[in-house]
Amino acid sequence: MSIDLLELETNEEILALLSLQIASYQVEAEIIGFRDIPPLKDGIASIREAKKEETFLGYFTCEAEINKLAGAISFSREGTVVTICRMMVHPDYFRRGIARALIQNVIDRQEQQGASRFIVSTGTDNTPAVQLYESFGFTTRRVFTVPPGVSLTTFERPASQ
Repeated sequence: MSIDLLELETNEEILALLSLQIASYQVEAEIIGFRDIPPLKDGIASIREAKKEETFLGYFTCEAEINKLAGAISFSREGTVVTICRMMVHPDYFRRGIARALIQNVIDRQEQQGASRFIVSTGTDNTPAVQLYESFGFTTRRVFTVPPGVSLTTFERPASQ
């Protein structure tokens, strides 16, 4: 297992991320009952564009001596505020601590660089994600509805003292 920066320079690298992202976010779309979520609309061009603002990290497993991208996280930073933009784990790797490891990695590294606050959003009905974020001390900052009646929750947590 390793967590590494995803350069996303080649189409092949971006397609590997997109394959993971689609598999992961299709599960969230089913949970929240809304299939039109933005990560399911991404393509090579939109990931290249996102890379200008977001840092992408990948969680790699080693199977049969081949590194496989099993999870990824992206975040942006404005001043001392870090926003987790994407959190994804391939369904074949659910419940193995991959999301937890990625979030902890971002929190640890960004706190070392002076981050004061972390923000993340997910579908309100995405109970596994809500429970994961709450286990890290994230608390509800706001709940809002987007058409057609889907509820999203934004969570926030201060940096550790």
